[in-house]
Amino acid sequence: MSIAPHGGKLINRVAPHGQADELMARAATFKKVAIDDRTTSDLEMIGNGGLSPLEGFMSAADYRAVVRDMHLANGLPWTIPITLGVEPDVADGLNLGEDVALTNGAGDVLAVMTVEEKYTYDKRERCVAVFRTDDEAHPGVAATLNMCDVLLGGPVTLPRPIPHRRFLQYRLSPAETRALFAEKGWDTVVGFQTRNPIHRAHEYLQKCAMEVVDGLMIHPIVGETKSDDIPAEVRMQCYKVLIDNYYPEGRVCVVVNPAAMRYAGPREAIFHAIVRKNYGCTHFIVGRDHAGVGDYYGTYDAQHIFKEFDPAALGITPLFFDHAFWCAKCGNMATTKTCPHGAEDHVFFSGTKVREMLRAGELPPPEFTRSEIAKILLEAAKRAV
Repeated sequence: MSIAPHGGKLINRVAPHGQADELMARAATFKKVAIDDRTTSDLEMIGNGGLSPLEGFMSAADYRAVVRDMHLANGLPWTIPITLGVEPDVADGLNLGEDVALTNGAGDVLAVMTVEEKYTYDKRERCVAVFRTDDEAHPGVAATLNMCDVLLGGPVTLPRPIPHRRFLQYRLSPAETRALFAEKGWDTVVGFQTRNPIHRAHEYLQKCAMEVVDGLMIHPIVGETKSDDIPAEVRMQCYKVLIDNYYPEGRVCVVVNPAAMRYAGPREAIFHAIVRKNYGCTHFIVGRDHAGVGDYYGTYDAQHIFKEFDPAALGITPLFFDHAFWCAKCGNMATTKTCPHGAEDHVFFSGTKVREMLRAGELPPPEFTRSEIAKILLEAAKRAV
């Protein structure tokens, strides 16, 4: 048994085998449009089907429906705009129906796009809708306000998958993860989104979820994140140590997610769930302040937003968890749903607090994370000084 992709079909916008050279030759004659790293992450996810049913960058109708109503124009749930921005002078030089070559900063062709639409948009409206704020201190708002002023809509075709040098063994497409789950005999799979090393609270949530599903896919973001987030290389080292020592063999896999973080809180929780559905997950963990930043969102807003969607249309089962903590009296991880003791016995460690400890050369305590992970984090902090 496998879960259907969002929209019913897993999209593949990578050219079939044998057609890449022809497409590259054609692309050499096209006008070039350079895209940044964040847009490249979206392009990769469109190409491999992680953003099914999208076949390219959003049309004006889809964009406006997503910003205003959290659905695509056809009514399918979708919460984050997937767009390609260009400066007005670049847009003026492009004709509707024209094929253009999308390139990286070095000028390498990444994809061919048919320009079906050119449209403008209100950046402040987008920020308030997606991030619930237009405060420029919010990293998602800052990134949006820095975007170009005209959006191009249209389908894309990648000659080849986006090339990478890091984490190659963990870079599986949605088609490949689905095949992996079938090979393992996993009918039910829970996905876990993370941009941080896994600490004791994360481990607790994952293992609770593993009691009711066949397998766990840890799916860390390795695209663009905030400058003070733990680097992806360090996080990946932590995941491996944890899985090798504290998880049952054959019930967990790690697959990197090439997407960039938006820090859009509730809307991004829905978006993350849809992406994991495309990768073949039947369930998705939503904990405290999912995809949040600062104090822009309520502690459980990312759980409450699921009530605004038809569960059948969303098509993946969210698993909601309260804020987990170490209880000194229980002698284990717990939440207020399972622990009878008072706040004086509960040990909480925020990411900010742990970063302060690492900068001060202090080892995070075992109540926060496993000792092996703490040592990796401390050594990484020392190297960063």
